[in-house]
Amino acid sequence: MPAEGGTKEQIAYAGRLVHVVLRQTPRGLRELVQHPGAVAILVTDEKGRVLLVRQHREGANGELWEIPAGTLEPGEKPYACAQRELREETGLSGKLRFLGVIYPTPGYSTERIFLFRLVETVSFAQAAHEIEEARFFSLQEILELARSGRGDGKTLAALAFLLARNS
Repeated sequence: MPAEGGTKEQIAYAGRLVHVVLRQTPRGLRELVQHPGAVAILVTDEKGRVLLVRQHREGANGELWEIPAGTLEPGEKPYACAQRELREETGLSGKLRFLGVIYPTPGYSTERIFLFRLVETVSFAQAAHEIEEARFFSLQEILELARSGRGDGKTLAALAFLLARNS
């Protein structure tokens, strides 16, 4: 099947969440993971600490601390997904501000993560049980997680967007 720019591709694997396609490009054969996209939400408290949730991540073969996040459902808009994920993972709901978009691994994946920041909390309810633990971390603690190999790229990217807006 033709892809953008006249390249040809075929599905090598079709999974529940991702597909792997083999794409013939002018630069040669490429393997590409097609991902529906995701959102991540930066939540800070009055002390400037960042809310992180602890989750087991198969790709990291262990638990990571990261900002609340989740995958877009078919046809779902990023803002609506961010509202849903924030409510499911933290019990929070409120007004979100768009921070930007990142491509975590563009060398082999189409995944885009839409970053948001909670700017006004409207309500708090009991969160769903998909998160093992949630707590606020100082910026120094987040940097230490990254240095020790327990950090998360989207969390660091969201902080960079926040710091760029504040400078």
